[in-house]
Amino acid sequence: MNYVVITENDESKWKDTTGDQFHFPKRYLKFLQPGTKVLYYKGKLKNKIYKDLRLTPLPHYFGIAEVGTTYQDPTSEKEDFFCSLLNYTAFPIPVLAKDGLGELYERIPESRQTNYWRDGVRVITKEIYERIVAVAEIETFNDFRILEEIQIAYQEGESKTRTSVYYERSSALRQQVLSIHGYTCMGCEFNFEKTYGDWGKGYIHVHHLSPVSQAGITKPDPKTDFAVLCANCHSMVHRKKDKMLGLDDLKQLIDLQK
Repeated sequence: MNYVVITENDESKWKDTTGDQFHFPKRYLKFLQPGTKVLYYKGKLKNKIYKDLRLTPLPHYFGIAEVGTTYQDPTSEKEDFFCSLLNYTAFPIPVLAKDGLGELYERIPESRQTNYWRDGVRVITKEIYERIVAVAEIETFNDFRILEEIQIAYQEGESKTRTSVYYERSSALRQQVLSIHGYTCMGCEFNFEKTYGDWGKGYIHVHHLSPVSQAGITKPDPKTDFAVLCANCHSMVHRKKDKMLGLDDLKQLIDLQK
C-alpha cells in the first residue's frame, strides 16, 4: 500500500475540492493508485486573505483520506489527472511540519534537499503517516457528528444497557460550512481565538439546523442548513430531548438576559 502527502495550495487554478477531488500531473499517477493513504498538507501562508480558512499560517498537515479512482483531465494539454478521494477526515488540530523537537516528520533524501517541497505529491512511509495521524488526535474529534443517547437509569450493582446511536456527517461538508460562516458563534458571538489566542484558533462547533436524525441521508446546503456555535450555545440548543432550539430562539434567550 502507498502512503503519500498531497499539497493543497490556498490559491489554485485547478478544480480541487478538499476531501473529494485532487488534480495532479501524470508523473504522480503511479503513486496515487486506488487505496493509497493520503495526508493533506499546506505550506506557509503567503496571502493573509486565506488566514481564516486555515488551521494555522505555518506549514502543517490537516487531514487524511484515501484514493478512490483516477481519471484523466479532459481539458489538460499535459495529460494531467484527477483522483477522487474517500473517507476524508479533517484534523481537529494542525500537525505542524516539525515535531516538538524541531525535527521534520518527513525524511528528505540528500539528493532532494533543495527542491523536495516543490513536489505536490510526496511518498512517505507507513511509520511517518501513522506518527502524524497519532499526533492529530482524530479520535477526540466529534464536531461533525450528532450523538443521540438512550440512557437507562441504573441502581448500584445492577447491570444495565446504554445504547448510543451516531449520525455521521461529511467532514468535507464541515470544512465548507466553516469557510462560509467562519469561527465566531452565531448565537452569542463568542470567538475562541479572540479569547484563547492560537490555542483556540480554528475551533468551533458546527450545528445542523435540522436534526440529522430526522432528516436522514440528505444533501444539505452548507450556507443555509448550518450554523456555527460555541460549546455553550450548542449545549443549550440540544439541552432538551423533545425540543431543539432554533437559532432565532437561542439569540432571543441571550438578548433577554442582557
